[in-house]
Amino acid sequence: MISQLPRWVEVGAFFLALVAGCVNAIGLLSFDHQSVSHLSGTATLLGTGFLNSSFQTSLHLMGVLLSFLLGSVLSGVLLHGSSLKLGRHYDTALFLEAVLLLVSLFLLSNGSFYGHFFASAACGLQNALATTYSGAIIRTTHVTGIFTDLGIMLGKCIRGEALDKRKAQLFLYIIIGFVSGGSIGALLYESYQFMALLFPAASCFIMAVVYRVYMTGQPQ
Repeated sequence: MISQLPRWVEVGAFFLALVAGCVNAIGLLSFDHQSVSHLSGTATLLGTGFLNSSFQTSLHLMGVLLSFLLGSVLSGVLLHGSSLKLGRHYDTALFLEAVLLLVSLFLLSNGSFYGHFFASAACGLQNALATTYSGAIIRTTHVTGIFTDLGIMLGKCIRGEALDKRKAQLFLYIIIGFVSGGSIGALLYESYQFMALLFPAASCFIMAVVYRVYMTGQPQ
């Protein structure tokens, strides 16, 4: 199945992971050291916060979780099914992600913690852009599942099964993109603080435009 997909799939996955890694690095350095591209750490903080933190802090963490969920809901409204299919509103979703990141930038630059919620919603929206590639669910806002699937593939290879080289390549693109995005996010935040969010926002907008142009050139 994956061998039949166009080559831009790997490019798109790389840049989406780059965006997520960048936003997450900015989050870790600024949003009260919270991850916003995935929720495991936030959910853990919420659980421990019921005992150790104030009600206001717990409420804020719940807001981050719910914002991620709402972003995923928005993606679910725009996209149908779980497999890659040209013509769906991927460009619309990317444009909305850019808007959410810009709203987050504006709010955080003006000292409003509500910006955390919009950043989380943007990541939830992107994470729900997942598609099913040859039986593997691909998420671009975190790499836990990617490392797990890659490990399973390597284990099967050791057992004597053929390695799906293209799927392994896709996983490596996502890992490299996420790590590279983290480095870029850290460098940008050090110099520009919350204005660093302009980079992932602009990246989403550019990807939306490129996808739309690509779709326009495809036969109907």
